[in-house]
Amino acid sequence: MDRLVSLEPSNAVTIRIEAGQRCYGELTLRNVMYTMPVAFRLQPMNKTRYAIRPQSGIILPLTTVTVEITYQCSPNSSLPDHFPHCDDSFILQSVVAPGAAVKDISSTYDSVPSEWFTNKKKQVYSDSGIRILFAGSLILAQLVTKGYMDEIREVLEKSDPGWKAADSVDADGQSLLHLAIAQSRPDLVQLLLEFGPDIEAHSRAGCSPLEAAAASNEGLIVELLLAHNATPERSESSTWGPIHLSAGNGHTEVLRHLLLKGANVNALTKDGNTALHLAVEERRRDCMKLLLANGASANIRNATDGETPLHIASSLGDDQMVKILIHKGANKDIRSKHGKTAYDVAAENGHTRLFDALRLGDSLCVAARKGEVRMIHRLIENGASINGRDQHGWTALHRASFKGRIEAVQALIEKGIDVDAKDEDGYTALHCAVESGHPEVIELLVKKGADIEARTNKGVTPLQIAESLSYLGIIRVLVRGGATKDGVSQVSKQNSAPSDRGIGARRLEIGTIKKKTNRTRIHRSGFDRSSPLAVI
Repeated sequence: MDRLVSLEPSNAVTIRIEAGQRCYGELTLRNVMYTMPVAFRLQPMNKTRYAIRPQSGIILPLTTVTVEITYQCSPNSSLPDHFPHCDDSFILQSVVAPGAAVKDISSTYDSVPSEWFTNKKKQVYSDSGIRILFAGSLILAQLVTKGYMDEIREVLEKSDPGWKAADSVDADGQSLLHLAIAQSRPDLVQLLLEFGPDIEAHSRAGCSPLEAAAASNEGLIVELLLAHNATPERSESSTWGPIHLSAGNGHTEVLRHLLLKGANVNALTKDGNTALHLAVEERRRDCMKLLLANGASANIRNATDGETPLHIASSLGDDQMVKILIHKGANKDIRSKHGKTAYDVAAENGHTRLFDALRLGDSLCVAARKGEVRMIHRLIENGASINGRDQHGWTALHRASFKGRIEAVQALIEKGIDVDAKDEDGYTALHCAVESGHPEVIELLVKKGADIEARTNKGVTPLQIAESLSYLGIIRVLVRGGATKDGVSQVSKQNSAPSDRGIGARRLEIGTIKKKTNRTRIHRSGFDRSSPLAVI
């Protein structure tokens, strides 16, 4: 036997340091003797720093006693000189207590004669292996700030289970997660997450850890927090949520993570802006495109001025953002609280290059659709772009051709419009004229060099549209203009040759083209109810 007393659970005493509180830890001593009581005495080497209760006592066979070790903080500092470990040591002495002597002691604690531990006739066991481990909020905050991974884990593991050590905060109210994020340490964040901290804990400024990570462009930390079910929505005490912070600061990858985790793309800041408002205001085009691709509405008015993102882009004079917003369905006619449209805002700020996209281009398309040649000339002279497009990708030539306004078509061609410009479905003005059945316009377009073999995105030529709609006169015009009947002749050959497809198959193919053209006719007429032109 080499000792009379064992230490439980180990020889380290964890003392929790908290500002304004008594700092102490407990050590359990067990008598390992089966039949004999054991006397102990515990003394600190630095008696001014530690107080022990009880310092001595008698432990009956196979029983325990708990000793409380109090750390007496320096008046000049709330933290020890060294932590979490320190060099302070203790001497634990133990000796077999005489049975007759035990009966004479009225109290078993702090009343053991000191000569028992100096009697040369007795075997006194001495243990100097007891060590102190400092814990507590301030200790952990300092360790996280210094980035000491092993020490942080040890303190978290050995802290009292009744105290949620992972939720510690520093003197400024910053949680351990906030401190780790401020240092750009995903490894520290991952370590802390193992111990189940409050993942929505707010800093003194009111932001959640996820909001702090989004603002700092910490993509990996954002992923870790989201994987542990951090909410991607704005916390009630925050002005901006994670999606606003990432969009406004141009943190595209962080924004992508948030959207993949289901963040509300149209969520509002405390002052009533969407992430799209902020991305446009800060000229974060990549974030703007990502938001729009994920369903962000371009027509939400903010709470302050009642402005849409299009108003903001127009005030900045950013023609690229204006065009992207319009293409994604931004309504140019929405008025702010001051009664101004996006065009009015652009005009006030002298952004003349936006006039075409915001108003003149629409007016040009309306004039082309109505065949108003004088208005076409006037608008072009005032700065309307001859090749400008509406939100469906149509030029004024598409509009005039579809409506059969041959004089407008002539005027636009003379002004240098691109006769082969395609819309978002790959339709040229020639496709539009064929679909709506205007042979005079078709003849003029072919004469002016329009690509007679142009194909839509699905590979349809003007001649195939004419054939599917049984426009015999237009077919003759196209063939006379040089159109080949490859697509149509293949159908004819297949129908004339013995085949299991038969006539029914040819009718099915033609019917498919007819259905396609009929579906697009309403859209191409310029009276799409979702378009601003529907009310013109």
